[in-house]
Amino acid sequence: MEQLVRVREVYDDGTAQVVCVRESACSGDCHKCSGCGAVKQMLMLRAVNAIGARPGQLVTVTAESAPVLRAAAVLYLVPVLLFVLGYLLGADRWNAGGICGGAGFLAGIALAVLYDRMVIKKRDTVYTITGYADSLSVTKGDNDLD
Repeated sequence: MEQLVRVREVYDDGTAQVVCVRESACSGDCHKCSGCGAVKQMLMLRAVNAIGARPGQLVTVTAESAPVLRAAAVLYLVPVLLFVLGYLLGADRWNAGGICGGAGFLAGIALAVLYDRMVIKKRDTVYTITGYADSLSVTKGDNDLD
């Protein structure tokens, strides 16, 4: 996953604080659809400054895909799988598939919340500054990073 960010501050330990814009699912082109009212969020991240970027520069940051995919699997797949498993077991053994399926789904949501809290404490996503923004490829969004 690669994103355009602006360097805010550089630290002595080889990292930098960068600011990026988290856009809505519609990619932030609200003027094309009469505006959906989605709010852009500014995120401050700490990234490994592998290229020696300086404050104010536009750079590209990459993040490992594995933690994001793992979180998506826990968030989406685990509740659905536990719902199906609960429904099938409940319907087969106690003739209460809906109740057992709902309980399985709630257990999956609880597992997703616990996983989220674990990830927040662990912070295993590593961001790395990989290059400078190409001035020809910067077409939108660079003003949002100021």
